Amino acid sequence: MSTVNPQPLWQPTAERIAEARITRFQAWAAEHHGAPADGGYAALHRWSFEELETFWKAVTEWFDVRFTTPYERVLGDRSMPGAQWFPGATLNYAEHALRAAGSRADEPALLHVDETHDPRPVTWADLRRQVGSLAAELRALGVRPGDRVSGYLPNIPEAVVALLATAAVGGVWTSCAPDFGARSVLDRFQQVEPVVLFTVDGYRYGGKEHDRRGIVAELRRELPTLRAVVHIPLLGTEAPDGALEWSALTAADTAPVFEQVPFDHPLWVLYSSGTTGLPKAIVQSQGGILVEHLKQLGLHCDLGPEDRFFWYTSTGWMMWNFLVSGLLTGTTVVLYDGSPGHPDTGAQWRIAERTGATLYGTSAAYVMACRKAGVHPSRDHDLSAVKCVATTGSPLPPDGFRWLHDEVRHDLWIASVSGGTDVCSCFAGAVPTLPVHVGELQAPCLGTDLQSWDPSGKPLTDEVGELVVTNPMPSMPIHFWNDPDGSRYHDSYFDTYPGVWRHGDWITLTSRGSVVIHGRSDSTLNRQGVRMGSADIYEAVERLPEIKESLVVGIEQPDGGYWMPLFVHLAPGATLDDDLTDRIRKTIRTQLSPRHVPDEIIEVPGIPHTLTGKRIEVPVKRLLQGTPLEKAVNPGSIDNLDLLAHYQELARTRP
Repeated sequence: MSTVNPQPLWQPTAERIAEARITRFQAWAAEHHGAPADGGYAALHRWSFEELETFWKAVTEWFDVRFTTPYERVLGDRSMPGAQWFPGATLNYAEHALRAAGSRADEPALLHVDETHDPRPVTWADLRRQVGSLAAELRALGVRPGDRVSGYLPNIPEAVVALLATAAVGGVWTSCAPDFGARSVLDRFQQVEPVVLFTVDGYRYGGKEHDRRGIVAELRRELPTLRAVVHIPLLGTEAPDGALEWSALTAADTAPVFEQVPFDHPLWVLYSSGTTGLPKAIVQSQGGILVEHLKQLGLHCDLGPEDRFFWYTSTGWMMWNFLVSGLLTGTTVVLYDGSPGHPDTGAQWRIAERTGATLYGTSAAYVMACRKAGVHPSRDHDLSAVKCVATTGSPLPPDGFRWLHDEVRHDLWIASVSGGTDVCSCFAGAVPTLPVHVGELQAPCLGTDLQSWDPSGKPLTDEVGELVVTNPMPSMPIHFWNDPDGSRYHDSYFDTYPGVWRHGDWITLTSRGSVVIHGRSDSTLNRQGVRMGSADIYEAVERLPEIKESLVVGIEQPDGGYWMPLFVHLAPGATLDDDLTDRIRKTIRTQLSPRHVPDEIIEVPGIPHTLTGKRIEVPVKRLLQGTPLEKAVNPGSIDNLDLLAHYQELARTRP
């Protein structure tokens, strides 16, 4: 790719750089820990992974992490997998998340928004009181450190209270959104055997009520380890027989008691999408998440007590856990429960306005949907409080950067970020003191030696390679659940380059220090030895107004050939005629490469996704190679299983 230094789309002012928390951290770390005082972010980043232990020690001091017993050293064993962080230390995540209650009791910790778009506050004092009450009730139910507590909940304050109360007692939290079907939830919760289940009777989405009482009953039948079920009457129904009432468990005025647990004590279980088998049950630690999220939110996202943090997410996606951690920095967290596009495509901008969000996070797909729908955020809403719009879920195309710049504000900090459920954090993304270039993530994150490697393990610059991390991060999984010998964990990240984390993305590290994400490497297109990420194809093709969404796969043929079909879901009223087909081919040929013009362009009724909204390329590829549906994909992981029948039929009828 080109490495010419283009004009930045955005450049922070000298005043903004001076005020950024990361600037103050660098000056303090230079004085107290030998960090470089000069050289800006690039120098700080290099120091952060070359002096890894000193850097993380500095993070804990800067953010005043409270260790109830001191650590013996920062990193007891740095080998991957198996790195031991802060051995000997004890602490509690929830204690840190509620610290602001001491000084800002009557200010909002949470702003809850539903499809009426009217924010309702939960104060720091009330959040702390509810957590204290519920934690005492969990202990009375026999919940002990290490026990799993599950939530089948939307993005509501009760979910935050339940997570924090679970962490306060040393339990292990895990959640699914209520739009997940029973099979999807059981594929996850049955692995970890929860003792308590928090549920709603239903949820509201797109202006409609969705009753989930039948699914809750099925979960209760199929989770034999449950000792208690807690009913949250979101739709106003009575608690089912044997269930406890949320209101009764959170009514007491009880100060929370925080169990002091080892640094590597499990905090929560997150799940991979599980498109081709049972989802991986990814376990992250109380201490690892605490220090990683303080770094990410407090330094990279520049969040503090005066901020309001809104990210559109559900409880089934790691971004919800990341959002809740905004509390660690004293930030007011905005919880939106509802459709991202109700009553119209511009709904999220209205929520950002009404909540006074200073950092608003969403998906790249939503930004592109707004662009296609002709949404004008700054014309229709007062977004003067918004300092940063962040995107993740997939790479933000260049047109998305330009649209945000033109339609929100010219001095807007645009932060495209990339990480994963696997670390519940970012490998690269937001840096408030660096310029933003179109189509690029600003830089690798602190404490992360992010590199692009060729197949032999040689580092690359300005070339596409595998995303690898050569040093441990505190939020890397401590293990997978039900993986006693660690083999599944090892095979997921360390089978290609021993001792080095391989994430499964194609990236380019530019000579300017920025990062470009090209999509998943396990679904890479390889024509005549030239590799290209699918994200590059989508970015080009979906500029055409007739294309609502697309999916491309490359399939090796038994005769040594290579078939590369492009599937297109058309916008209403569009027709895949010769003219549109020619324009699609020309777009790819001129903007990308002649080698990556598809062999066929096929109209489909829709593009299948995981439950968290990612296009599923590998299962579609397997179906087209003749793999039976039940072996190609885990049905419970897909948003619309009916769509896959179309691809299966195509595989059956294609000569």
